[in-house]
Amino acid sequence: MTQGATRRTVIATGAAALATGCGGNNGGSTSAAADNTRNGTDSPSPTRPASPAASTSPAADAKKLASTGDIPEGGGKVFDERKIVVTQPSKGEFKAFSAVCTHMGCTVSRVQNGTIDCPCHGSKFKIADGSVAEGPATKPLEEKRIKVEGNSIQLG
Repeated sequence: MTQGATRRTVIATGAAALATGCGGNNGGSTSAAADNTRNGTDSPSPTRPASPAASTSPAADAKKLASTGDIPEGGGKVFDERKIVVTQPSKGEFKAFSAVCTHMGCTVSRVQNGTIDCPCHGSKFKIADGSVAEGPATKPLEEKRIKVEGNSIQLG
């Protein structure tokens, strides 16, 4: 076999592998989409798991924010994509607030030392009730309704 033939074979094989791995299926492979089509099912979506063994519905997945174990006691977690921050001021007590700072509309970036902190101008809000701990903000964060079922925290 000549060096040119080997090179063409490698390039052709790499292109075929690349085309197969880069399907428009939210990062899934083209063959997985083809399998789903053959089986009469839809392709997986970001809100619906691909596994048929998954026990949650798409609606439940859309409402779920976190597991209770994801939220540290005396702290919290910011969910940028949902513009929500969930806190646990005391053991087993969970609160949720808008992650949009009431000063200039920036998204808060972290929860530390008992406050929800905005990176833009330094406003801080208390994790227990969203009230202003330190300005320049003058209004509290908007409280959001959540419900805790078992170890799941969901939008309520």
